[in-house]
Amino acid sequence: MTQQGTALAEADVPEHPSLWKNRHFLLLWSGQTVGELGARITSVVVPLLAASDLHASAFQISLLTSFAWLPYLFFSLPAGILADRLDHRKLMVACDLGRMGLMASVPLVALGWELKLWYLYVVVSVSGVLTVLFSVAYRARLPVMVKAHQLTDSTAKLETSREFSEFIGPALGGVLVGLVGATRAFFSNGFAYFVSAVTLWFNRQAPTVGEDRTEPKERLPLRKEVAEGLAFIRSRPVLRNILACSTTSNFFVMSVSSIGVTFMVRELRAESWTVGLVSSISAVSGLTFGLVANRVAQRIGTARMIWLAMAVPGPLYLLMPMAPVGWGIVLYGCGLAAFSANAVLYNVAATSYRQRITPPNLLGRVNASFLWICYGVIPLGALTGGALATRFGLRGALLICVLGMWSAAVFVVFSPLRKMRDLPEA
Repeated sequence: MTQQGTALAEADVPEHPSLWKNRHFLLLWSGQTVGELGARITSVVVPLLAASDLHASAFQISLLTSFAWLPYLFFSLPAGILADRLDHRKLMVACDLGRMGLMASVPLVALGWELKLWYLYVVVSVSGVLTVLFSVAYRARLPVMVKAHQLTDSTAKLETSREFSEFIGPALGGVLVGLVGATRAFFSNGFAYFVSAVTLWFNRQAPTVGEDRTEPKERLPLRKEVAEGLAFIRSRPVLRNILACSTTSNFFVMSVSSIGVTFMVRELRAESWTVGLVSSISAVSGLTFGLVANRVAQRIGTARMIWLAMAVPGPLYLLMPMAPVGWGIVLYGCGLAAFSANAVLYNVAATSYRQRITPPNLLGRVNASFLWICYGVIPLGALTGGALATRFGLRGALLICVLGMWSAAVFVVFSPLRKMRDLPEA
């Protein structure tokens, strides 16, 4: 973005001395907090429903995770074009309402008919498409709501909410399964999406430079519009390194996630409430680092924060496959906690950098290109986790996957980032 473009974009955003006084950001933040909470509840409820009520195998459970993320591979790039053409707020509201209906349909189907595994596959797949559209629009919405110098702080606050949801959601999901059953617990996620839609509906901030969709614009061919987003990433070496790191990490993180619940239940003999509790407690580290991420970035630098966050916690990941039956669930939680800290610090610096340097009219497509690549590998990672578990057993597969998670640090440690203190502005 040129200096003139940056100045114009910032001039159109109302001056807010503090994010706490920015009504539009607070609405987005509160809605995202509730929506993330519902999503985290579902992340525990879905595999528990498949494992206990539907008696699915480890590979079948990994397919659920794969289908939930597969839409990023097929719909991210078109979603970026839609986000650059349509009103972000209305698109996000429509996605929330659609996901609300899908979540509510699971207990209703179970009440009137016999719930089958194939229907769960359909629900997570269609919900995944709506999540892709929502995610791309959401990432393009934030930079027009806050000043450029507030992006790190605002991203840190949103990451803190995500970690807070990780802390509360899984434990709440486990409790709900115990109290009302796995199928009825889906109502809570549907309600969370409804709350998110309401907060977005009242978020009526006027469009800023680069986001005004009221004026007709000359539209390029679809293929050329998609290529513009990818070309922008290729032209920025730091973005390329971050993309490679994120892609590798996401692949192996999802391999771990696809078999994690099954590992705790079948290898560590953990109860459903214990599974939720461990996931929640491990999120405390992410929540803590989310609260101080802006200060950490100021003290050590945004570039250093990226590669240190990826490299330092790696050895602790090995505690997960090493965990014995019984008290070993604590070791598994420590490994998860190390990853939570890594994810928050890395995402805050990397995401705010991408949002800061991308021109507003390209932001939807650049975000979509990132999601297409680094989220597009997630379903492949989920299938890999299930396949490795079938071949080497749950413990052997987990060891391979956590080593893969740590290996992602190579792309940022051995890169220009290691010689920088802060990420470049442009």
